[in-house]
Amino acid sequence: MPKYGADGDVVDVALHTIKVQNWDKTITTIPTYKLIDDSFKNWRGMSESGGRRIMRSISLDMTSVRFLTDSEVDRFASYKLLSDYIAGKRAELDEYNRGRKGLLESNARRLTNIGTFRAYLIQYLRQHPEIHPESKMTMLVRQLQPGPEGLPIQIYAFTKDTRWARFEDIQSDIVDHILAVVPQFGLRVFQKPSGADVRHLVEEIGRVEG
Repeated sequence: MPKYGADGDVVDVALHTIKVQNWDKTITTIPTYKLIDDSFKNWRGMSESGGRRIMRSISLDMTSVRFLTDSEVDRFASYKLLSDYIAGKRAELDEYNRGRKGLLESNARRLTNIGTFRAYLIQYLRQHPEIHPESKMTMLVRQLQPGPEGLPIQIYAFTKDTRWARFEDIQSDIVDHILAVVPQFGLRVFQKPSGADVRHLVEEIGRVEG
């Protein structure tokens, strides 16, 4: 109950008050009737389900989204996680484009770096030993609404371990991998300019003008 600063385990239930030991080991006392008057979130369902949700987004620079070159398609076909995807897409696109002879190259269907990146992430999550399979709990990689801060790609999945510390480790490892693999697809993570970026730009301008 964030309204009352309570987020933890119930340790005592009395006639008029309920004591909650928060995650930082402090104690919050709430009048019993507040559990009837106000809403609260109970984490027990998550613990008993055996899965804890990951819902993280990474924003990509939309100016880095483009079609793949033939050499890049060949390279991704050698990736274990992408080989089946590339083979299937090649057959699908060849059939589509062959049936529309005379189609301008700009209008032909082609593989994009962002679509291939999403396919990679889906397969990465499917083979991850700490993530529940889709047959048990929802797993998806989706685009959110693009905006001034780029195009968010959201990871939605459930870890098999619900313990807080272990969950954070698994989630962090997945995000670490995603951030590290983004450049391999010719994509860039969107990040607002920092002081170091501005200083570098000024130095570059000075060097060119000099």
